[in-house]
Amino acid sequence: MECGKGMDVERIQVDGVTLVASHDHGVRFGFTERTGGVSGATFASLNLGSHVGDDIACVEENRCRALAALGCAGALERLLVPNQVHGDHVAVVRSACADELERVRSQIAEGADAIVCTTSGVPVMLCFADCVPVVLTAPQGFAVVHSGWKGTYARIAAKAARVLMAETGCVPEEIRAYIGPHIQGDEYEVSEDLIEKFDAEFGWENAGKTRLLSLSRAIQQALVEAGVPDGQIEDLRLSTVRENDRFFSYRAENGKTGRHAAFAYMVE
Repeated sequence: MECGKGMDVERIQVDGVTLVASHDHGVRFGFTERTGGVSGATFASLNLGSHVGDDIACVEENRCRALAALGCAGALERLLVPNQVHGDHVAVVRSACADELERVRSQIAEGADAIVCTTSGVPVMLCFADCVPVVLTAPQGFAVVHSGWKGTYARIAAKAARVLMAETGCVPEEIRAYIGPHIQGDEYEVSEDLIEKFDAEFGWENAGKTRLLSLSRAIQQALVEAGVPDGQIEDLRLSTVRENDRFFSYRAENGKTGRHAAFAYMVE
């Protein structure tokens, strides 16, 4: 798969761990698949979520394997994983020093659905099982975003892009956005009330024609309205539902499943 500006996003396998990954602006990032870990049963096998009932020792080992596959083995003690609450709070980490990591961990434990990072040596990981993962890259920084329907409606990806610009001093044209595996617009049936809510917010004209909601369409529109060029937004168009053998899906697996991840790391 080829991304805007010639960036290649490739499916790679490292010691059994499969990633859809790339590097951009000195940032390595990837979207994990569900193979290559040690978890069993419904969490088989690379479950990265610590809140779903899996053995925490298995989750820790899986996270170590994922980090190693991305090329940041040994960074587990600096890994930032927020308590995702389907909100629009964007946390910022500016240094790899212990005091800064402690400050950020305290903040994200209260709830955050995006982290902007402007320092090298600190991996950021968010977990998913149908919601939309978004990775933003820029000179001197990156963001990893969790965008469910609530976050999408609140334009959290665009908010993270604005925070990333403010923190790095970059301009919108320097940002590249990558939309990872998620439930696709032709699979995500929602209530009429929710469709109407999105129609009003994003200026769509479904007018009751469909109850299928494309979160990636709304995310891309919000990013463009924030100034990110459309040609620098790449939707990988990977379905968690149709490709449930590759990715975890809350909807396809009736709520009992693991979590894959979007994660990123700025090279020192």
